[in-house]
Amino acid sequence: MKNDYTQDGPIGMSLQGVTKYFNEVGAANGVDLTVRQGQLVALLGPSGCGKTTTLRLIAGFESVDSGIIEIGGQRVAAPGLHVPPEKRRVGMVFQEYALFPHLNVLDNVRFGLRNAPARGQESARIADVLDLVGLIGLEKRMPHELSGGQQQRVALARALAPDPALILLDEPFSNLDAGLRVRVRAEVQAILRQAGATAVFVTHDQEEALSLVDQVAVMLSGKVQQMATPQELYWQPANREVAEFIGDANFVPGNAYGRHIECEFGTLEAQFSTHGPVDVLIRPESIAISPAPPSDAANRVRSQLFFGHDQLVTVEMANGRMVNVRLGPTYQFAIGQPVAVQVRGLVMAYEKN
Repeated sequence: MKNDYTQDGPIGMSLQGVTKYFNEVGAANGVDLTVRQGQLVALLGPSGCGKTTTLRLIAGFESVDSGIIEIGGQRVAAPGLHVPPEKRRVGMVFQEYALFPHLNVLDNVRFGLRNAPARGQESARIADVLDLVGLIGLEKRMPHELSGGQQQRVALARALAPDPALILLDEPFSNLDAGLRVRVRAEVQAILRQAGATAVFVTHDQEEALSLVDQVAVMLSGKVQQMATPQELYWQPANREVAEFIGDANFVPGNAYGRHIECEFGTLEAQFSTHGPVDVLIRPESIAISPAPPSDAANRVRSQLFFGHDQLVTVEMANGRMVNVRLGPTYQFAIGQPVAVQVRGLVMAYEKN
């Protein structure tokens, strides 16, 4: 459960108009991002959107061309200013974990304290973080003797050891198989919560982002297009581009009259008032279908994808438009079966350019 303080507490990290160009191509095109202390935030976007460059700028592995980065109240990057990575109080968990194969668990975690000022207390701190990540008793194990999930926790312990102001995690679960990924994700989330850490996950995995954090920052074309809670992001995307990127989306044309929209599904109610021609976003979960009489040739089931916990049914409407409908696992429709289609709840509408 999220703590209220994470929504309006002190700022743990901020990026203001950050840009970075490579050969005149903007990888970061004016990134604005604010993370509160104690928040878990996902920087979510497709490959090539600039999220990895942004992470490297935060960590200090790249210098900004313009803009300002502050971490824990300290300005660490601006034109003419570049605080080196080891001075930024940032802990990193890399995609490949980057554990030293010739060092055991204890020494891998100890490496995280190499730049910490209080060297005399390092044994106690190492014991604390190993206890936090559940690795007490495995101190002498070598990395190759650990499971993927245990290696992940060693990398997290090493990042947490110096008590950083910020933890950065770069695609941290991509090397785990699907079953292990869900469990380790929950473990890492619990560890970061218990540590009170401020953390930014860089990921392209939507499910991972939506299920793991307090806020999701969607990055497209080098900019943060929207930062919101997972629920708000899914149900109230800021623009059509974000709506198309997050989850499955059906779009139909319509005409808006305030909060009422006329479209092929009839009169729908919008979440916000607008006027004129619009594109209407209808999530698959907002569509209900039911069997129609065999003589009704209006809408027919064209395909079904069964996932166990739910299923995605594609319906061809009378006008030829294909719409996706998400149903529970017990609904059974035959391919070609005529169905009645109804939209439930409020929808989002975007003015056409």
